[in-house]
Amino acid sequence: MTHTVSFECIAIISLARGQGKIFMTMNAEGTMRKVNVSGLAIDSNSNSPVVLLKESGGSGILPIWIGPAEASAIAMELAGLNMKRPLTHDLLRTVIDGLGAKVLKVVVNDLVGQTFYAEIYLQHENSLVKIDARPSDSIALALKAKAPIFVSKKIFAFDEESSDISEEQRAEELRARLQRINPEDFGNYTF
Repeated sequence: MTHTVSFECIAIISLARGQGKIFMTMNAEGTMRKVNVSGLAIDSNSNSPVVLLKESGGSGILPIWIGPAEASAIAMELAGLNMKRPLTHDLLRTVIDGLGAKVLKVVVNDLVGQTFYAEIYLQHENSLVKIDARPSDSIALALKAKAPIFVSKKIFAFDEESSDISEEQRAEELRARLQRINPEDFGNYTF
């Protein structure tokens, strides 16, 4: 049995911001790729936090521009820090645990225009509950719950279908973009 719960919390997370495409392609097999949070940085052009999702065992990289609150929650979890009082993602995890459910996985499943979409999959007894959410909140919750994070293959294939540039050129664009980020900011996001 699958239930879909939709919240009005889908916010625009700008990917383009006039900065060009920076998707990397992935293997053609399967529909999802497992990823890890490889770091956080501050985009010096927009002064926005960026979370980098890297394909486990591969070279695919997906940067997602996120809000400061979500970046702080992700940074705290990556650093192993806890607040004295629960933050929003701590509260959500406590509610999920209190209801006897478990976060099975998070999937960044779509890109419409400049808006990424994600789903949180919960197991409650014999039911699977799928919740529509922002990728930034989903990633923060997955880290808190020690749940795996996946990205739909179609998101990584988006650039492949919409561009005539080669994989090497895309890799070079990503490399140049990341080089413009101040090294002191990369991986050392503070809150």
